[in-house]
Amino acid sequence: MLKKTGKYLILLFTAWLLIHSIVIIRDGFRDEGRSADYAVIFGNKVNADGSLSQRLEKRLECGLHLYQTKRVRGLIVSGGLGKEGHYEGTKMKGFLLLHSVPDSLIVVDNNGDNTLKTVQNTLALKNSLRINSLIVVSQYYHISRIKLLFRKEGFTAVSGASPHYFEWRDIYSLFREFFAFYSEAL
Repeated sequence: MLKKTGKYLILLFTAWLLIHSIVIIRDGFRDEGRSADYAVIFGNKVNADGSLSQRLEKRLECGLHLYQTKRVRGLIVSGGLGKEGHYEGTKMKGFLLLHSVPDSLIVVDNNGDNTLKTVQNTLALKNSLRINSLIVVSQYYHISRIKLLFRKEGFTAVSGASPHYFEWRDIYSLFREFFAFYSEAL
């Protein structure tokens, strides 16, 4: 009996994981075409030589596209000090400046060491930047959790955009996001 119950629990967990993954993949790739006051581009690895990881560059290109198509009036770049010794936000701003985004339209948050801190730091800027709506930019598997965190903080005018970029590590990231999502939800 115990062995049978264990098999059912494993089957139930696997089904839950699979359904959850399908939902967050769909949500992460769904760009509703909305406009917003700002796009928040979540940081990622800056290489030891100061170059951006391909994942981070794709996020920046996605945010840049939102700006160039006039879907946002400004960009917030957020990340922390990586173990490689570079502030992600500063490096991200450099990329945007090289692509003709005016300095005055880029806000740097170098204290966004994790997803929650980026959400909190962004909301701390809400009044000074007159933010009523946001588009969050990250990898597709990350978007649902980011939107959940904003909504938990009472900010509901948030949508997402993600680059069409895939890596083998996305499989692990989807699995990790399952646990992170429910950890934040509870």
